[in-house]
Amino acid sequence: MTRTVLITGCSSGFGLETARYFLDRDWQVVATMRTPRTDLLPASPRLRVLALDVTDPRSIAHAVEAAGPIDVLVNNAGFGAASPAELTPLATVRQLFETNTFGTLALMQAVLPQFRQRRAGVVVNVTSSVTLKALPLIAAYRASKMAVNAFTESMAIELEPLGVRLRLVLPGRSPETRFGDNARAHMAGFDHEDYAELARKVFAEFQDTSAPTTHALDVAEAVWRAATDPAAPMRIPAGADAVAWAAEAR
Repeated sequence: MTRTVLITGCSSGFGLETARYFLDRDWQVVATMRTPRTDLLPASPRLRVLALDVTDPRSIAHAVEAAGPIDVLVNNAGFGAASPAELTPLATVRQLFETNTFGTLALMQAVLPQFRQRRAGVVVNVTSSVTLKALPLIAAYRASKMAVNAFTESMAIELEPLGVRLRLVLPGRSPETRFGDNARAHMAGFDHEDYAELARKVFAEFQDTSAPTTHALDVAEAVWRAATDPAAPMRIPAGADAVAWAAEAR
C-alpha cells in the first residue's frame, strides 16, 4: 500500500532532498512551498506540489484540504537569524516564532484530527542541533526551535495512546542550504563595538570548511528513519556535527 507524506519547505535544502528521498522510495509526496515550482523535483504521478505559507491559516487549511489523507507530516519550513540578542529587533523575534514555532504547531493542529480519527500517523518536526548546545548570536532562533522540541516531546506523550507518533530530527550546520543567506537578511548589531570581535570569531568558525557539517541527505535519511521506524528515538541528530553534539549533551 502506497503511503503519503506532506513536507513543508521543499523549495531547497533539507525539504527538497527529503521530498526526493521519499519519492525515490515509491511514496506519494505532497511537496509544499510558499511559491510552488514544479521543476525542482522529478516529474511523477506520485508527486504533488502545493502552495503553503505556514504563517497563513488560510493557506494551511487550503493545503491540508488539497492534500487529502496523509500518513506522515514533516514540518521542515523555517528560517534563521543571527544577531546579538540585545540588538535583535523584536519584529525579527516574532517573525522567527511565527514561522519556526507557531507555523509548526499550526500544521500539527491541522493534520492531527485525521491521525486521531484513524489512530495512526507520524509527525516529524525538523528543528536544529543548536538546541543541544548554547551558542552566541542565535538566541532567538535557538529559542524558536527549542520551543518546537518542547511541544513535540509533550505532545508525543499525549498522542501515543491514540496511535500517533511524534519525532524530532536535529540537523547540524549545512553548506547545502540557504540558512546562511536567509540569516544574513536578518542580521543586526554586528558592527557594534562591544559585539564585533565576537561576531568575527563566530563567523570564522561557521565558515570553517574543515569542520564536520551536515549534508541534506543526512537529514533526509534521519526523517525517513523517524517516519518509518517505530523504534526510532525521540531525538535523531542528523549530520556528523549534530551526532557529535548529541554525544556531548548526553
